[in-house]
Amino acid sequence: MKGWLLTADGTRWLLPAMLEWELDYGCATPCDSFRVVCLWKAGQERTLADAVRFEAREGDETVFAGVVDECVVTRDGAGDRLEVSGRGLAALLLDNEAQSAQYALAEAEDILRDHVLPYGIEVAQQEPLPAVRGFSVSAGSSEWSVLYQFARFYGGVTPRFDREGRLILAGWDDGAVRKIDRHTPVTALVTKYRRYGVLSEVWVRDRGKSAKVEKIANREFQDSGGCSRRMFTMPEKSKYQAMRYQGNYQLEKSRQRQLELEMELPVSFAAWPGELIQVDRGEPAVDGQWRVARAVVSMDGGGYRTRLELLPPDVIL
Repeated sequence: MKGWLLTADGTRWLLPAMLEWELDYGCATPCDSFRVVCLWKAGQERTLADAVRFEAREGDETVFAGVVDECVVTRDGAGDRLEVSGRGLAALLLDNEAQSAQYALAEAEDILRDHVLPYGIEVAQQEPLPAVRGFSVSAGSSEWSVLYQFARFYGGVTPRFDREGRLILAGWDDGAVRKIDRHTPVTALVTKYRRYGVLSEVWVRDRGKSAKVEKIANREFQDSGGCSRRMFTMPEKSKYQAMRYQGNYQLEKSRQRQLELEMELPVSFAAWPGELIQVDRGEPAVDGQWRVARAVVSMDGGGYRTRLELLPPDVIL
């Protein structure tokens, strides 16, 4: 893999040979991140001070595009080394506060125009999203939270970024399924069952005069002895559909990590977030279909590795 630093004026600077690196890909928040450690030769520190972007390529494919957060040069008995770290381009939306606003009717084009495109972010894929009446942006909200609320709460779509740093506003593509069987080399396998944080019931209250309360229960968790209720208050004039979706969202989000499978493979780029994995290893506890929630790809003295965090395919990411 090769990496480049890009300066504000568009200059591309090829990084020296990498001693180790790690690329961390998720599906939404927190955003993707990277860390690379390279050989270094004193005298080029000025380039580091001007670096604003990072790009990594594996062969002809871009595998990461993001912002540079920190460059560190270390000189000790082990020699001179450069470490560069940063995040995916979602960081531009996370780091910038949105201006408070009230939309009589907000459409996807309005949200993109006001909260995404000003940061030079390209939209790679976009499904039609419903217009939202009375959509408001609260003071102190990040640009990311505005986009996420509009797309996820009202449109049912999780906004995310691809490996080239482009925004995707579309559902998952489940056309292809990767397979992992007993012949696939797997160096670690961890199964997790969690109860803490899983909600058994959500009550959503409308702040308006009707004081309507929508009650949504996780029957399966209740039947297994779960007892954990949360109450949320929606802004005035909340539509019933928005109330119900907010409640369903909170309930489903709470059980996201109730069942999780972690798997490590001794290869690079074994799978990408959002992809479906069919596990068939002859082990009832892990066999079945899973969705990649996170992929951490790394290289160091021990070779290449991909660590996958897998969740049931129907959970909210």
